[in-house]
Amino acid sequence: MDREIRELDRQEQQVKMELKQRAKKAAGMNDPTLKVLAKQLVQVRQQRDKLFTARSQVGAMGMHANTMASQVAAVSAIGTVTDTLKVANQQMDMKETMKIMTQFQMENEKIAAKEEMMDDALADAFDTDEIEEEAEALTSQVLAELGVEMDAQMVGLNAPNAKLSVGESEALTADEQAALDDALPDLKARLNAL
Repeated sequence: MDREIRELDRQEQQVKMELKQRAKKAAGMNDPTLKVLAKQLVQVRQQRDKLFTARSQVGAMGMHANTMASQVAAVSAIGTVTDTLKVANQQMDMKETMKIMTQFQMENEKIAAKEEMMDDALADAFDTDEIEEEAEALTSQVLAELGVEMDAQMVGLNAPNAKLSVGESEALTADEQAALDDALPDLKARLNAL
């Protein structure tokens, strides 16, 4: 088709040249040769347009044929997969599969129990009284730094309303003086430890 279209293009160019040459020689529009050449040019163009239309239709049919071939190949592949699945389903024993799954679950539970026992054994092996004593000491130190213990010891003491002068500091009650005497050496020791 492409070759015929090229041939029609060549003929169109040739008819145009003849038409131009004849128009130069002719005296007017009454020349019958001009009319024949013009009709021939129109027919060549119409023939070329028909070939373009036919070529596009053939291309569309080719694409449609390719699509159909792809669909046939897909259907064939699906058929093969279906056959394979049928064979796999026939060979697969559901009772045996359930038995394997149950065994897997039991073994998994055994592993979990053993892992828990190992964790407990390791915790017992490394969890000694020394560690607990050290943890308590560290906790006490942190609380002391925050002043929590001091606040707990001073609960119930009456706080002075104004600043105490040197003479008024001796006016503490016996309970207040005892609490202060107990807390001061401990605070000094902690400050020195820091």
